[in-house]
Amino acid sequence: MTLDILLAALAWPAAAGLVLRDVPAGLRPGFFAFVLFPIACILLLEACGLYRREALLDLRRAVERLPFAVAAGSLLAAMALLALPLPFPSQGVELLFAAAVPCFMLTGILARCLFYPLRDRRGLRRRLLIIGAGGRAHDLVLLLRREAGTLAYNITAVEVPSDGPADPRLAAGLGCRVVPPTENYLHLAQAVAADEIVFAPDERRGFGMASLIACRTYGYPVRDYLGFLEREIRRVDIKRLELGWIVFSEGFTRGKLDQVLKRGLDIGASVILLVLSAPILLAAALVVVWQDGGPAIYRQHRVTKHNQVFLMLKLRTMRQDAESAGAVWASDGDPRVTRFGRFLRRSRIDELPQLFNVLKGDMSFVGPRPERPEFVAELAKTLPLYNERHVMQAGLTGWAQVNYPYGASLNDSRSKLSYDLYYVKNHSVLFDVLIILRTLRVVLWPGNLVR
Repeated sequence: MTLDILLAALAWPAAAGLVLRDVPAGLRPGFFAFVLFPIACILLLEACGLYRREALLDLRRAVERLPFAVAAGSLLAAMALLALPLPFPSQGVELLFAAAVPCFMLTGILARCLFYPLRDRRGLRRRLLIIGAGGRAHDLVLLLRREAGTLAYNITAVEVPSDGPADPRLAAGLGCRVVPPTENYLHLAQAVAADEIVFAPDERRGFGMASLIACRTYGYPVRDYLGFLEREIRRVDIKRLELGWIVFSEGFTRGKLDQVLKRGLDIGASVILLVLSAPILLAAALVVVWQDGGPAIYRQHRVTKHNQVFLMLKLRTMRQDAESAGAVWASDGDPRVTRFGRFLRRSRIDELPQLFNVLKGDMSFVGPRPERPEFVAELAKTLPLYNERHVMQAGLTGWAQVNYPYGASLNDSRSKLSYDLYYVKNHSVLFDVLIILRTLRVVLWPGNLVR
């Protein structure tokens, strides 16, 4: 993102000046119009997933999405400028649009061409010193290699006597440097030029903290395993979750202002989306009725905040007798789903009636996805902290939905819970806006989510 912003800041004044050179000074778009185009394009790059790990690793995927993101961002900026009453002249907006598309296309391609040869250079690699070389350290490094936003690490893992021998997979499979036990972590941190120290031994009892205190007071950031991993992969590690960490870590705060802003975002986003999607929703409902004569809207009991049950609205995507034998997990290629229903599910059009649930207050626009009461009772028995996801209202979209593919099984629910707990712990209105932006990528490229 930094490269995109820097190159856009350098190129956009020249491109805008070139197309507006013949427009009289008093009729040129104002400063707001000038800055709105690059801001809109950067937001659409984010919405289309061009700053996600898979796009940063795959130049072809990034370049494929770039034209749509730039064109959509430029179009939205132009439409906003033409529609909103502004206190300054708006002539020349069409010229700015014509300049923005090629300008930001070129800067976007150039930014990625510069980034890819630089990403593995030493200066862009983060140097980590991990205290521990057992199973916990292995899990940490494995998750960093697979999911972290940072693409390259130099990792040194130091053995801890209480853990026993080092996990051989650290050096053989994950390319970590493993060093023998030491009592002077400060000297080791200086030797490897560590940017950060992560405390991740398998056995903490009896561990002497004096050397780590020396590191901390010397200025090295020292992080706990769970807190560090949460920040890096942006979800909670359910496998090694410690209840004490949940109790004493920061987060889970929701002030009155946040609640008011969130409700305002819910209402504003739902009204806008309902107005824009009304023709699509009406046409889809007519097709659902036409295909088998059954009702277009399907009502289903779901669980929301404080385990309250409500009737969630969806366009019907299954046969009318789909649950004649009782509630069953949906699955990929479910034979109960109609042919048109598969299209509705892939495009997420079947979720649009839930906007009425959001306006009513049963749901929020962003939050953990609501589950059926029968499945909630089953999952709460198996997954620790599953009911804690219900401290917030269920959402039309959510952090799990933009990071994890569709699935309906115990393992899928466990993985989604790791994202839901992260959302509940770190909720903010700005986080909601980010999730709404990223939902566009899920709608347009649903097959690009990875497990």
